[in-house]
Amino acid sequence: MSRTHRRTGILAGAILAALALAPGAQAANAKDCPNGGVVRFGVEPFDTSAKLVPIYDHIAALIGEKIGCEIKVFVATNYNAEIEAMRAGKLEIGEFGPLGYVLAHQVAHAEAVAAFAGKDGKPDTYWASLVTYPTSGIKTVADIRGHSFAFSDPASTSGHLFPAYGLRKAGLDPEKDIKALYAGSHTASFEALYNKKVDAGELNSEQLESATQRGHYKDGDLVFLWKSDPIPTDPISVRGNLAPAFKARLTEALQTLDLSTLPEADRKIMGLGGQRFVPQTDAAYNGIRDLVTTLHIDLKKVS
Repeated sequence: MSRTHRRTGILAGAILAALALAPGAQAANAKDCPNGGVVRFGVEPFDTSAKLVPIYDHIAALIGEKIGCEIKVFVATNYNAEIEAMRAGKLEIGEFGPLGYVLAHQVAHAEAVAAFAGKDGKPDTYWASLVTYPTSGIKTVADIRGHSFAFSDPASTSGHLFPAYGLRKAGLDPEKDIKALYAGSHTASFEALYNKKVDAGELNSEQLESATQRGHYKDGDLVFLWKSDPIPTDPISVRGNLAPAFKARLTEALQTLDLSTLPEADRKIMGLGGQRFVPQTDAAYNGIRDLVTTLHIDLKKVS
């Protein structure tokens, strides 16, 4: 999420060439399937492609069975590439982070329709945090001043927006008072911290689970300096200018999708407390918009 370090001046027509294509779900095509029978599903790179592709290929198969279209999954190279792909009409479905969604809604006709469910059957949440390692000498958030710090991506909610908020609450200007590194993904920012390439960094609850599964984290490995309040999980969005009848059918399928066949380990990586998608609305992300305003973040500078 770097305003100064990582610009995505990629032409919209070239973005999909930079996305990692996973095998699609094959289905007998219904008459209203777009693009000759193909629905394109973009996913933000909140973990490595090796982790995400099998999970979302499984989800694509479930969606394809419900709507009778082939679903092709694209894991974006960065958060803004996915937004640009939807803006260019190259995606019909997108899973965006909350901040990325706010921007995608503004510039790419993205409309939140579903979200991962928690155990209570309501849209799930996750959290962001500021962390360091035990021997860094950093004891409080204020101690991060002058130290190197790993964010993930400029358009990430838990990898930039909330960490910046946590720093500002402690009196630090994230633009001036720390040595910011934008690693490009949550995994990359965690690995920079794990390998002590930076002194502190962001860590969200989903990456913590992923790091635990790959043997890179156990209790005591990191010091948690600050945790956010619960954040609404990533919205599953459709492009708002789809044909109305198909859009309604796709929305209904997403809002009722049963994910119980996903392995438990995969559901944990996704931060999925329940076993399905449930309806979500644009208004659920008004708190993110308020935080953008509070921090004086210009969304044009993260796009």
